[in-house]
Amino acid sequence: MSMASLIETKPNPNIPALASGDTVKVSAKVVEADRERIQTFQGVVIKVQRGGSGANFTVRRVAYGVGVERTFPFNSPLVEKVEVIRHGKVRRARLYYLRGLSAKSSRIKEKRVIKKKKQERD
Repeated sequence: MSMASLIETKPNPNIPALASGDTVKVSAKVVEADRERIQTFQGVVIKVQRGGSGANFTVRRVAYGVGVERTFPFNSPLVEKVEVIRHGKVRRARLYYLRGLSAKSSRIKEKRVIKKKKQERD
């Protein structure tokens, strides 16, 4: 018997469809002593791990010259919301090579997303 069958997990409706290379802004609840606050973390999605209740995504950013990576579970109620700022054009699923690159060389091109217009009814 697996742990996933014992505990029912609900997917967080505030997390949209994500892909590697997307630049996102994640608002997560942080509990400090007796207070709760919302902390934003903006960066590039370098990994999306699917697979039921253990699904998560990793976001990387460079803060004051130091690379910071943070992993967020898809099913966590502590993730308040996720905004996709831009869709990146990448050719692989795991972007670990960004760890070895610096500022300008680590930029990712933007994917052109064509939004379909709703057809009007006659």
